[in-house]
Amino acid sequence: MVAVPQTGPEEHACLCSLGPPWGCRCRQQQPGPAEKPDLDPGEEHVEADAEALFGAGRGGILSPAPTRRCSLQDLPPELLVEIFASLPGTDLPSLAQACTRFRSILRTDSIWRRRCQEEYGVGENLQNLKIMGVSCQEVYAKLLHPYRHILGLWQPDIGPYGGLLNVVVDGLCIIGWRYLPPLPHYPRVDDPMQIKPAFRIHLTERKSAAVECMCGHRGPHSGHIQMLKDEFSTRCNQPDRHRMCGGRQEEFRAWLREEWGRTQEDVSQEDWEELVPMKFIYSQYNCLTYRRIYLPPSHPDDLIRPGLFKGNYDVHGLEIAMLSFHGKHARATKITGDVCIPAGQQTIKISLMHRLQLPVVQNLRNFNELSRSVLEVHEQVSLEQQQQEDRPGGSEGHGWQSPAQPNVGPPTEVRESGAAALEEQPVGFVLPVGMSSCEEDYPGTCRMCFYGLGLVARHGFINPQRIPGAILFDEDHFGFIWLEDKFFNVYSRVQATFQNADAPSPQAFEAMLQDIQSLTS
Repeated sequence: MVAVPQTGPEEHACLCSLGPPWGCRCRQQQPGPAEKPDLDPGEEHVEADAEALFGAGRGGILSPAPTRRCSLQDLPPELLVEIFASLPGTDLPSLAQACTRFRSILRTDSIWRRRCQEEYGVGENLQNLKIMGVSCQEVYAKLLHPYRHILGLWQPDIGPYGGLLNVVVDGLCIIGWRYLPPLPHYPRVDDPMQIKPAFRIHLTERKSAAVECMCGHRGPHSGHIQMLKDEFSTRCNQPDRHRMCGGRQEEFRAWLREEWGRTQEDVSQEDWEELVPMKFIYSQYNCLTYRRIYLPPSHPDDLIRPGLFKGNYDVHGLEIAMLSFHGKHARATKITGDVCIPAGQQTIKISLMHRLQLPVVQNLRNFNELSRSVLEVHEQVSLEQQQQEDRPGGSEGHGWQSPAQPNVGPPTEVRESGAAALEEQPVGFVLPVGMSSCEEDYPGTCRMCFYGLGLVARHGFINPQRIPGAILFDEDHFGFIWLEDKFFNVYSRVQATFQNADAPSPQAFEAMLQDIQSLTS
C-alpha cells in the first residue's frame, strides 16, 4: 500500500469548506499512473470531484470538461417578455433577428405598450387600439419611431417674423402646435398664448402614417413632411384649401379676426403697413421650413431660471424671447420678430458684472436720476472695453460682449454675486415720470438691476444700434428700460412645459443660437 501524502489540516479545512463534496476544489497530490492508492473515506470525495471536474489528458495533464451553460432562450416566456419590455425600442428589431422564438415573443403587445408609454408618454389612449384594429407595435413602428426626430421646439423660417412650433405626441397622433399672440391685439404679457395646430400625423385604416395640413378654412387635408438633420419642411398638397371664395380680401379679414382679434376697420395706417406683408408671409404656412430650437441650459446659481418669455412690443404686439445665461453676461434672443428687429437677433444684452443700485422709490420717479445712474455705468463699461481692445490680442475672450462660451457654469465672481443677490429682499420699483409702457400692471418690486444694451433699428433692420438701459429681474418677469426712447418693456415667462426641447450639451445650445442668428445677419 502506498501512503497518500496528507494535506495540512488548515489547508484541507479551507478548501473543503467551499461547498459540498461534489463542489470541493481541494487538490491532492496525484500518484503515478501505475499506482492506485487506498483512500480514506474522508478523501474519496476529493478524488471523485477531481475526476468530475478535470479529465486526465495525455501525459497526465488535466483539461477542463465541457459544461452546459444556461442560454437566454431557456428562460420562460413571461420572464423574456419582462426583459424585452425594459429594453429601448430601437434595440428590439435586432433582437427579433436572433431567433424565431425571440421574434415570436416580440409580438407580445404589452412589450410595445410599455415602450410607447416610457419613450413617448402615450398612455390611456392605447386601450382604444383594439377597437381601431391597431396594435401598439404598429403605433411604435409606423408612427412614433419614424417621426421621433421632429418632436420638440422649432422656429419656422418666415422672413423676419420667425415663430414658435411645438411638436408633441398628442394621444395617438403627432401634432405641431403654433404659438400665437393671445387675443386681443394688445394683450397683457401675463395672458396665455393661443395655440393652433399646423399639421397632424396619424395612422390610417391601412395602418400607415398620414400627414394632414391643419391650416386653412376647409378642414384637414393632405400634406407632406420631409425630415433632415435639425430641420424639416412641410408642404400642403391642396393649397386651394387655404383660399376663400371671397378672394384675398376676405382671407385677410378672416386672418385678422382669427389670429389678431381685430377687424379691418380697427387697423390704423401704421398697423396696416405691418400686417399686410405679415399676412402674405404667414399665408405660406402651406410650405415652410423649420429649424430646431433648444431651451437654454440652466445652472443652480442663475439669477432666475432661463427659458422663454413674452414681451409686448407695442404696435408689433406680443413677441417671444429666450433668456439665457453665458458666464459674465446674459442674453434675450428673439424667437419671434418684426420688420424692425427680426427673429434671431439678440434684443437685449445684460452685463452681470455691472450691477446697478436703483435710487429709492422717491428719487426713482425722477427720470434724470435713473438716467444718470445708467450712463455712469455705460461710460465705465465703454472704458473697460477700450482698454481690452488696446491690449495685445484685442478683445477676444474678454469683456461681457465677447463671443459666447459654453455655459458650463458662471465664473466665481458672478456665482458669488448671484447667490448674494438671490438672498436679498426685493425693493420697490416705479416708472419714472415721463416714461411709458404697454403694461400698466408691471411688477411693483425689483430683486436685482443690471446694466444692459438694447437693440433698436429702423424698418427693415436698417441702422441697428445698441442703446444703454437698465434690466430688472424677478423670478417670472424681467424688464428693460430704454433710456433714449423713455419706454419700459416687460417680459413674462411662458408658462408651458415643453418636452424633447433640452439641448444635448451647452455646445449644441450655443451652435443653435449662432444658427438662428445667422439667418438674419
